Amino acid sequence: MPSEVFKASRWTSGNLLFPTIIEVTDRAVIRHKRSWFRSDEISISIYKVASVHIQTGMVWSNILIESSGGSDPLASHGHRKADAQRIKELIEEYQSQAINRSQGQQLE
Repeated sequence: MPSEVFKASRWTSGNLLFPTIIEVTDRAVIRHKRSWFRSDEISISIYKVASVHIQTGMVWSNILIESSGGSDPLASHGHRKADAQRIKELIEEYQSQAINRSQGQQLE
């Protein structure tokens, strides 16, 4: 399955020149954040996502993805509400697919 990429709005704080990008694949959730002289990438395995918290304002949403592995949560702000909801849906879909695959392997 191809990954889906969600870019934060340039109209929000900290995203003017280098907007935060969240990529959701069937294996991980990855946050890419660039600045002038460095790049910061954080990933959480789909298997380790414990919760997805979406905080919506008038226009933009904040996303907090927490890990069951005890690492720092993946946070991003300035996403459209529909994008934030789609990120949550994808994570839940990929997690249920992973559970179904593991249960299928146990039955064999």
